Parts: sequence; structure tokens; C-alpha cells
Amino acid sequence: APLLTASPARALMDEQISISGRFLPPHQPVTVCARMHSEDGDLWESFSHYNTNANGCVNLSTDPSVGGSYVGCEPMGLFWGLQPAPGGRDGVSTEAPYVVHISLLEDHVSPSETLKDNGQSGELAASTVERFYMAPGVKRVEIRQNGVVGTLFLPPGPGPFPAMLDLWGMGGGLYEYRSALFASRGFASLSLAFLGHKDLPGPLNRINVGDKYFKVKGMQSELDAAICISFHSMTMSHFCVKHIHILIDHQFYISGTDNISCPLMYIVGEDDVNCSSDQNANQIEEALSAVGKAQLFTRLSYPGAGHLIEPPYSPNVRTSLWWGGHPALHAAAQEDAWKKMLDFMDTNLRG
Repeated sequence: APLLTASPARALMDEQISISGRFLPPHQPVTVCARMHSEDGDLWESFSHYNTNANGCVNLSTDPSVGGSYVGCEPMGLFWGLQPAPGGRDGVSTEAPYVVHISLLEDHVSPSETLKDNGQSGELAASTVERFYMAPGVKRVEIRQNGVVGTLFLPPGPGPFPAMLDLWGMGGGLYEYRSALFASRGFASLSLAFLGHKDLPGPLNRINVGDKYFKVKGMQSELDAAICISFHSMTMSHFCVKHIHILIDHQFYISGTDNISCPLMYIVGEDDVNCSSDQNANQIEEALSAVGKAQLFTRLSYPGAGHLIEPPYSPNVRTSLWWGGHPALHAAAQEDAWKKMLDFMDTNLRG
């Protein structure tokens, strides 16, 4: 009987899944599809068309897709290509694990119609994988104290751990999944809300906190490393620090390059339609060079990538539809940037 395997069956979101099918007719068209339900019950799906080889096998790690949600050899295309199925809403759980049902179907078909008409009877074979942001043992601590709104994620074990302050941009809110994944990789990470959260003072569309909000008592003030993803002007979108203590002005801008004394990684999506991140990177690099600090600046620049460069292998619907980027190129940028970010943090924060 046809067999579909997906390994590992349980993995962190930034780990690759190997998918292959065997015991199929040789040189035959097949469809591989992925389906999952969000926390609200909405269906998300992706699919790709393949042709089996002379041995009746298909391997997503080495074989090209000839149609569907993506084309070409994209080992994780079924995951980053997930989109709301017809009638589904654009929203997906970021705290609960992704439980993804992967199906192998006969011929080149649309899974929405095939599985809708036949239930699961249209499947030749199936497998299920679970993907998650929080590794076993990671501790999640909700913080609502002294006016501070955030969530702290601590890696397993006694520590001490290098620490990060994870800040989003001007969209506001409190997003936890990136910090959960950082903690799964050994970094204590604090997701901090500073705008657009019901537990913060003032209107949701205004920053109503000042410098002191970003300072943690009892910590040293030096910034050991910083990573910026798609700057708005000089706005930091996220910081990496051993000692959580951020010095900024009321406009949430860096006061000036004279105050920067730590390694700075700047990540640019060259198809960013939300802000001029490439131009901003040039300005920062030039300013650092002018004060003799060019060696502190590292730029990662990705053609075809959009604004919001997320952890890898996650659906990039928001970025590709709203903020620029071509899906396959954006997915490749996320994969490369994440690995280099972790290396950058290991080098500068674990000393």
C-alpha cells in the first residue's frame, strides 16, 4: 500500500520536516497537501503537485513541485505555503502547537475539492506532524507588574541565561511566539508590549510609556548586541541584551550613533513596501562609519523578501499579501536570517 512518512513527527517550528512517499505507481502524478485548523477552528491548507520516479517514490526534499501552492524544490513549502482555505479567516494560533495533517492524493488535484467531496477517502496515504514554539521545559511567565506588560520565557534548567528583550514595531500588541522559540534555543526572552495593548495606559494607537518603562532595576545599562528587522526610521524592532536595560528617547528612537557601542545586525527585505528599510540601513551604516564604528554593523539583505521577516517555516500570508515579498523568496530569507541571528546571538551574548 502507498506510504507517506513525515519525520520528525514532533519538532520545533524552526526545524525541517522530511516528507516522502513510497510504494506508488512509477511516473505517476500525485498531490501532497497539508491541512491544519487554527485555534478558532478555521481551516488552513497548502498543496503541491509532484510526479513519482521510476521506483514509485516522491521526496519533497529533493523533488520539484510542478504546481500548486509553490513550484520548484521547496522541502518546507507545505508549511510556509499554508493559507486560509476558502471561507477561512486569516488567523492562526501562535501559542498552541500546529497539528498538521499531510495527505497523499492521486493525480494533480485541488485538495479543497477532492477532500470536500470524498472526505478522507480521497487519500492514498496520510501522516500527522506536530510543530511547536515552546520546547519541553520552557517556562512562560505572564508579567503585569508596576505598569509593565509582557511575557517572559525561560529556558529549561537553572541558568543563568543570556537575555533578550523582544520588541515589535508600530503595529503594537503583544506577540509571544518568537520569544518562546528563542527560549527553546536557550535564551531568556521577554516579549514586551509598549503600544496597542488593553493593559497599557491611554489610547491604543499611541505610545504612552517613556524611557523608564524600558529600564529594569538592578541591571547594568550596557547593550551587548542588537538585531533590527526592517527599521521604521530608527525604530528598534528587537533587541538582544545580556542585561535587560534599553536606553531610548520618548519617540522610541535611538538617540544617536554615538551611543551605540555594541554589535548591530540589520535585516533588510529588499521588497519591503511598508518602509524604506534598505535606505534606513544605509543611513545607519554611514553614520556608524563616520564615527569610526563601521565594524559594529552587519547587514543581511534579501532580494524578494518583504517587511516582516519571521522565524522560518511559518505561514507568511501577512507579509506576502500586505507588506511585500514573493512567497518562496521571503521563505528563503526567513530560513537564512534565523540561522544567522542565532549565530550572532551565540557569538555576542554567551561570552
